[in-house]
Amino acid sequence: MDFSVIVSDALRSGLGPLAAIYALAAMGLNLHFGYTGLLNFGQVGFMLVGGYGLAVTVATYDGNMWLGLLAGIGCAIALALLLGLPTLRLRADYLAITTIAAGETLRLFYRSSWAEPVTGGVFGLQRFAGDFYDLSPIPPGTYGVWLVEFNSRDLWVLIVGWGLVAVVGTLLALLVHSPWGRVLRSIREDETAARSLGKNVYAYKMQSLVLGGVIGALAGMVQAIQVQSVNPDSFDPAVTFFLYTLLVLGGAGRILGPVVGSVLFWFVLTFLDSALRQAIDAGYISPELISTSEVGAVRFALVGLALILLIVFRPQGILGSRKEMLLSER
Repeated sequence: MDFSVIVSDALRSGLGPLAAIYALAAMGLNLHFGYTGLLNFGQVGFMLVGGYGLAVTVATYDGNMWLGLLAGIGCAIALALLLGLPTLRLRADYLAITTIAAGETLRLFYRSSWAEPVTGGVFGLQRFAGDFYDLSPIPPGTYGVWLVEFNSRDLWVLIVGWGLVAVVGTLLALLVHSPWGRVLRSIREDETAARSLGKNVYAYKMQSLVLGGVIGALAGMVQAIQVQSVNPDSFDPAVTFFLYTLLVLGGAGRILGPVVGSVLFWFVLTFLDSALRQAIDAGYISPELISTSEVGAVRFALVGLALILLIVFRPQGILGSRKEMLLSER
């Protein structure tokens, strides 16, 4: 087994564009769940409308990238209003039911034959990120330090992705430590008490849902740009549960929680994948016990086991506070 290759693969995944995309999406979810107590199980829906808002504007209607960014953000705001207006006055579980249903409904709608002239149907849309890569100041080639190397295109996406994480993280840090953020935390802890003090709980919840949804849409746009493709099946409900996994891992209700969780999640997942494949090839693990085609499922099972142990021994996550994970008060 080549340990350096295993570590290299894991570091590229843990520090690469995908980790930045998931960290960004989880920051929006953290605003919903960690700071406001909103049970949003459809964050992938915001990623979907953001990615498709950009792709449809550029690929279908020949618009430019900046107009596509505005379209993606507008779609996220519209989705948040559509989900929040009828549900945020009700109990938390109604929002959970609505968001998970909306995410799956959107995926099926975007892949339908009816929407195919605009969305590309099951085939999606491709090659719409040229304007983004034209802005890159990085000459073609491969760049890296130690075991971590990226080509110029991935490095450009990585810089923009982690740059957005830094900007959004700074913005959220300022907001959650402001009077607005203190109201959100009071709503999370005791909604009735916040309402009794004259706070418009419904309006604050709506603001949180919209802002977190826009952050999720930004993540969806970066993902679409990184792979230069949008496909409805890339936005299945499992993505939202991955976001909750890394949020729980890093710690809900902490600005850096989603960042730490995303880096560790993708590092460990890729480390296990690479290590298991090399162990099978080297004969350390019998193919009769685990075949290479089963490695993908086994690595998720091992990560799930690690998450169960984390919840048992440290339910607040690496950076979090135990009370952030208590749902009984929400």
